[in-house]
Amino acid sequence: MRSLIRSSVFAALSLCAALPARATTTVEFWHAMSGALGERVDELADRFNKSQSDYAVRAIAKGGYDDVVNSMIAAYRAKQQPAIVQVNERGFLTMLNSNAIMLTAELMAGAGYKIDWSNFIAPVATYYTQNGAMMAMPFNSSTPILFYNVDHFKAAGFDAPAATWPDFEAQLYAISQKGISKCAMVYPADWEWSFLENYSAIEDQPYATKKNGFDGLDAEYVFNKTRLVGHMGRVKKWLDDRILELAGQGINPGQLFIGGQCSTVINSTAAHAAVEAGAKFKWSATLLPVEADSPKKNSTIGGAALWTLKGKSSEDYKAVAAFYNFLAKTDTQVWWHQATGYVPVTHAAYEAAKSQGYYKDHPTREIAVQQLNRGTPNDNSRGFRLGNSAQANIAIKDEILAGLLGQKPIQKAIDDAAARGNEVLRQFEKVNAGRK
Repeated sequence: MRSLIRSSVFAALSLCAALPARATTTVEFWHAMSGALGERVDELADRFNKSQSDYAVRAIAKGGYDDVVNSMIAAYRAKQQPAIVQVNERGFLTMLNSNAIMLTAELMAGAGYKIDWSNFIAPVATYYTQNGAMMAMPFNSSTPILFYNVDHFKAAGFDAPAATWPDFEAQLYAISQKGISKCAMVYPADWEWSFLENYSAIEDQPYATKKNGFDGLDAEYVFNKTRLVGHMGRVKKWLDDRILELAGQGINPGQLFIGGQCSTVINSTAAHAAVEAGAKFKWSATLLPVEADSPKKNSTIGGAALWTLKGKSSEDYKAVAAFYNFLAKTDTQVWWHQATGYVPVTHAAYEAAKSQGYYKDHPTREIAVQQLNRGTPNDNSRGFRLGNSAQANIAIKDEILAGLLGQKPIQKAIDDAAARGNEVLRQFEKVNAGRK
């Protein structure tokens, strides 16, 4: 008991030390970051708290993204909600239609802050903007890139991965056939993000109607009628020929690359910290491969944004606005980018990092920015606003994986995936009837 009391006292003292001594208003920020990224969030809050003395942000980890949303819903019903919640980009429509949020653009304008929203990079700005106004505060944005084992590619006679899928495929077969690696590529953890969604965006292929859901809740998945079918047929061939390996239940594909077992992996740019800390070989990263005749559109963002919840005091909202203004500052964005591997979400931050020579020493950190800034986002590459997409993706992945494993023809598997995904969309549309 004495030990428990002592621990409680130390914890309380530590919490007090983390907040400004003269802060008059403290708001809670619930987030989904853990490990090293969770530590960076704590550091971010501490930097804000020490930058002024009127407000304080208390960052509280709530588990994964789904955990944050579930905790938020329960707290909101009990009128014990935080002021700020971090919700991944797939939750955009859920938050927008919840009637529980305060729009970021209105919050900032009301507090007297003039944020240049046009300074935010296009895939980020267009995704979180509705009717010309920023709905949420962009926070941690990422996109998938290709990490590769330089030693394995050199041993196979290649300087780097090829730019096109057919040529990259030939390299993977060479690495395998020469016995350089038994795992030329490991199946990505978020493969619906990289192999399905981002493939479609980069190749300018529609993933769903209604501009991928941006123009209404009555959107329908149509990826079963595009070039994506041929791409997944190629992926199936890789699996059949053991060029591409499934990581296995409970195994992180990224760790198989970091451990040196697999030569390549497609992963979020936010994986940089883990690769830098764990890889004992020479590695690098590059843009995702494209088709030989590709239009090379921008890739789409992953990650999350910060949403402001209703039901707090005017002083709380002043604190939230001050925190968001701090996040938008160029020096904050540069620090966050360099500390986490997430992309700088403003052009000013990207240019500042470049002028500092950061990318000369960390060239792979620029890959994601270049890929996101490639071309102008259009109806097929702006992103995906599709209701209950987390639920839909479970069904989509189950069906397509059945095709990849030979349990049904690949075309039928993709057709079934679109059909089941559309069932989820219709459920969401029914619940949110009358809302856009």
